[in-house]
Amino acid sequence: MTDVTAQVGASLDALTREFDIIAHNMANVNTTGFKRRCNSFTEVLEAQSSMQEEEDLGLFDFSQGSLVQTDRTLDLALHGDGFFMIESPKGPLYTRHGVFYANENGQIVDSVGRMVAGVAGPLMVPRSIDISEIHVATDGRVHAGEAMIGQFRIVEFPDAQDVLTPAGQNCFQTPTDVLPVDSQTTVVRQGYKEASNVRMIDELVNMILVSRMYEANVKLIVAKREATNSALGVAMG
Repeated sequence: MTDVTAQVGASLDALTREFDIIAHNMANVNTTGFKRRCNSFTEVLEAQSSMQEEEDLGLFDFSQGSLVQTDRTLDLALHGDGFFMIESPKGPLYTRHGVFYANENGQIVDSVGRMVAGVAGPLMVPRSIDISEIHVATDGRVHAGEAMIGQFRIVEFPDAQDVLTPAGQNCFQTPTDVLPVDSQTTVVRQGYKEASNVRMIDELVNMILVSRMYEANVKLIVAKREATNSALGVAMG
């Protein structure tokens, strides 16, 4: 395989990965708290040329999504750089998907039943309190009726968001040596959900560009093969 063919092949692989990323972003345009992945095929090619590991790429766009009012008591949106902490068997996970529930034991959990971390432990809703009586302040403090039952632990990663990796179900995880800090500036909005920060028109434009570049690279390979076959035909008489 010639150098040109190898380079074009690498470009096609990178463009395929980019296409998959764009498609994934588009599929999550309506996912609460979703953060678009902003990997690009140019980053992949630069990494290959500088011998970087591909796993170092694939950063996320953590820009703020718009807040959508739902008036549901345990719909909580974050405005700022913070994340809710989720307790899981794999260790702490971090999410912007603030759609929570109270389980049969009164514990506040996420959509798959994992406990949402509080500053001083799990958040428990007393059985005598109706969910409609839960009030969440902008700093994450939770009141059930007149009594304070805890405070959501909201954390952030100053200058280290690039270490967050996807953990499934709209959550992120970090290496064990990276610890979050408690957020002092993130505001909690009760009765709201944070919309995905995917902009469909941008993703459509990116998909068109990637498709056109893929087609151009395929044509280059075909032309190269035809030229090689012609040369062989001449040489063999």
